[in-house]
Amino acid sequence: EGFLPSVYVIVMSQFETEFYISGLAPLCDQLVVLSYVKEISEKTEREYCARPRLDIIQPLPETCEEISSDALTVRGFQENECRDYHLEYSEGESLFYIVSPRDVVVAKERDQDDHIDWLLEKKKYEEALMAAEISQRNIKRHKILDIGLAYINHLVERGEYDIAARKCQKILGKNAALWEYEVYKFKEIGQLKAISPYLPRGDPVLKPLIYEMILHEFLESDYEGFATLIREWPGDLYNNSVIVQAVRDHLKKDSQNKTLLKTLAELYTYDKNYGNALEIYLTLRHKDVFQLIHKHNLFSSIKDKIVLLMDFDSEKAVDMLLDNEDKISIKKVVEELEDRPELQHVYLHKLFKRDHHKGQRYHEKQISLYAEYDRPNLLPFLRDSTHCPLEKALEICQQRNFVEETVYLLSRMGNSRSALKMIMEELHDVDKAIEFAKEQDDGELWEDLILYSIDKPPFITGLLNNIGTHVDPILLIHRIKEGMEIPNLRDSLVKILQDYNLQILLREGCKKILVADSLSLLKKMHRTQMKGVLVDEENICESCLSPILPSDAAKPFSVVVFHCRHMFHKECLPMPSMNSAAQFCNICSAKNRGPGSAILEMKK
Repeated sequence: EGFLPSVYVIVMSQFETEFYISGLAPLCDQLVVLSYVKEISEKTEREYCARPRLDIIQPLPETCEEISSDALTVRGFQENECRDYHLEYSEGESLFYIVSPRDVVVAKERDQDDHIDWLLEKKKYEEALMAAEISQRNIKRHKILDIGLAYINHLVERGEYDIAARKCQKILGKNAALWEYEVYKFKEIGQLKAISPYLPRGDPVLKPLIYEMILHEFLESDYEGFATLIREWPGDLYNNSVIVQAVRDHLKKDSQNKTLLKTLAELYTYDKNYGNALEIYLTLRHKDVFQLIHKHNLFSSIKDKIVLLMDFDSEKAVDMLLDNEDKISIKKVVEELEDRPELQHVYLHKLFKRDHHKGQRYHEKQISLYAEYDRPNLLPFLRDSTHCPLEKALEICQQRNFVEETVYLLSRMGNSRSALKMIMEELHDVDKAIEFAKEQDDGELWEDLILYSIDKPPFITGLLNNIGTHVDPILLIHRIKEGMEIPNLRDSLVKILQDYNLQILLREGCKKILVADSLSLLKKMHRTQMKGVLVDEENICESCLSPILPSDAAKPFSVVVFHCRHMFHKECLPMPSMNSAAQFCNICSAKNRGPGSAILEMKK
């Protein structure tokens, strides 16, 4: 054992190669091989010496795997043989020296900069950018920004404008100068639209001219895209007045373009020119017009636009006007709607429903408005209004032959007979006439109704069925001509008898109730009068001055109490008999304060 060598060799891998090996060097667990090979020319079919190669090989137990291979350019390689090349290495510096008869070539490991060089050479810009970002502390010759700009240029050259614009966000970051430079590059190739969605809108903010340039580009060719940018971009990115003027110039060519009009209204809103914005919204009938008025308190701006508001949405407009009466007076609204009576009616009608008195000065006007535009609500208005001139209302209703309204007005003015006559002659409605007579409860009206109906069998039937509880049916029956045929007379007479029987029963029931209530009230009155007049051991007889109650309460006793509340034993009174109608209190009679007649006699 003491004679074994200190150094020995173990075969770790064994493989064959297709080339001659001029030199070997270790590289971690791999091998650096300087190889030499002869090749045959395709043209002359003669053998020649190829350039030497520096290969990196991964040895395996029975074979190998080529990791990389680089051909070396050395002078006079065509005449060199395998033995003319040598490979030396410096382990500490990871340097490899290739020695040939005329050159010495130094090889070293590739770093990240070399890798990026290779990626850029292969036009793999995205991978190069990623590699630079990952190894940014280790790279020395390359800058991430330069790689990124090269990547953007490469994409633009390939026509991938949207991808190039999207990459600008990441590559240019907050560098406003580079952003502006790239925007002008996109302008030169006519692709401002491509970069517009990705422009910074804050931190950084570019020069207003940049945003205006893009807006003009859209305005020339894409109104919808222009409107989208106006909605998305803050209004302080560009000179608002410049863009407003540009839009107005385009509207001269297409004055009814809704997209341009709506966008102009938004621009006016950004510029706080709410009046012009409101006018456009009203013209477009935009749904947010009322929200705009409330949000910016534009009531002073709509005083001359009330008709437009009402035409757009009368219900919302009226509600808004009534809710803000302190800002726009009722008088102002009515004046503005003078030439549009149908809208004036809508406003005044809703005002009346809210408050019967606020618009009282316009009630006379409302009569004509209701008659013209809303007859179903005319009669309710006449009933509820206390400020309506009845004569004017009657004149209008008679001119238009509004029978129901005329009947109501005649009745309200005290001319019930004319009202009843109109019901009978114009409406021919016996039920309504009877109902009217019941409401008025006037005997003369019933007489007029009977006289009018006496020659009209259907009216007589209606009267027989309904007047039994108001007028004696005999008065009507006696006036019916003999031989007149009356429809359903038998049923009407039966009903009269039933009504009469019902009245008798009701009267008897009421009489019983009245008697019971009277008795109950009388007892209640007696209890009230006697409250405090209690007979106990402390009460004394005003005549004998002895206690009212005997010492032995079990003995029989009799006490007389007068209205004046004086008490006597019955035996102590001058007239012991209670049947006498002239029994008075002796004390009150003696003092000339009235007789004080007896109200109660108690016995035990």
